[in-house]
Amino acid sequence: MVRENDGVEKKKRKRNNGGGEEGEQEKKMYRGGGGSKAVPAGFVLEGDRKRINEALDKHLERSSPSTSVTTTTTATGRALNGKDHHRSSSMFKTNSDNHHFKDAKASDAEESETDSEESDVSGSDGEDTSWISWFCNLRGNEFFCEVDDDYIQDDFNLCGLSSQVPYYDYALDLILDVESSHGDMFTEEQNELVESAAEMLYGLIHVRYILTTKGLAAMLEKYKNAEFGRCPRVFCCGQPCLPVGPSDVPRQSTVKIYCPKCEDIYTPRSRFQENIDGAYFGTTFPHLFLMTYGNLKPQKPGQGYVPRVFGFKVHKP
Repeated sequence: MVRENDGVEKKKRKRNNGGGEEGEQEKKMYRGGGGSKAVPAGFVLEGDRKRINEALDKHLERSSPSTSVTTTTTATGRALNGKDHHRSSSMFKTNSDNHHFKDAKASDAEESETDSEESDVSGSDGEDTSWISWFCNLRGNEFFCEVDDDYIQDDFNLCGLSSQVPYYDYALDLILDVESSHGDMFTEEQNELVESAAEMLYGLIHVRYILTTKGLAAMLEKYKNAEFGRCPRVFCCGQPCLPVGPSDVPRQSTVKIYCPKCEDIYTPRSRFQENIDGAYFGTTFPHLFLMTYGNLKPQKPGQGYVPRVFGFKVHKP
């Protein structure tokens, strides 16, 4: 125990005094003297420190232009970025303005379409048109043709209608655009009744007119333009149809379309035409029309639908 303690104390004395050969060699090495060992990492001598400082100063002087260029480039980049940002913001504003302009234009177009649709429904108020033209141009009244005033003014053609139509005289004056003072005498409800009576009277006159030569010719133009619609049956291949009434009595049924190819009747596609009284066209018109213009009568379809189950025809009981 005593020997071990003496050895430890000797080692401490050597470290503190720096004595001995080892201490002298270490001092020489740290002072730049000889020896095989290198300078410890991170330890810099005073002479080396001066040389390093001078080299750093020269490097900074050489690199100062590039630094300024870098600074200028950075500032220019920032300026350009600012311009690009301003430009992009202005472009965004322009795009947003264009978007709002397009939306406004689209809304204006929709409003114009709505106005045109309303004008189709209500008729052309700005133009000085007759009541007959106004009535025939209403949506849903495409099946009607314009009856000549001469035909309406002939009392023979209106025989028996006065007992079927209320407010007959006032309704007839409204159809012929005859000025009368009944508007001041009647209430608003009575004026509406007169207008309804005029529509009914015109329909009953119309069913008689389309059986005449002029009436058939007027309906012929509509038939050629397929204004009455086409047959929905597949094997009829879009055959133009003719309006027909299942009954000649008013307020019994609505108008239908008759296909001369398959000789069957169908409901019109337009929902506005479903409320038209079938008595305004009658049961005679389509057949008299095809008899008058026999060259327009098509041939019956040569094929029809055959029901099959797994490829075999269904047996009819």
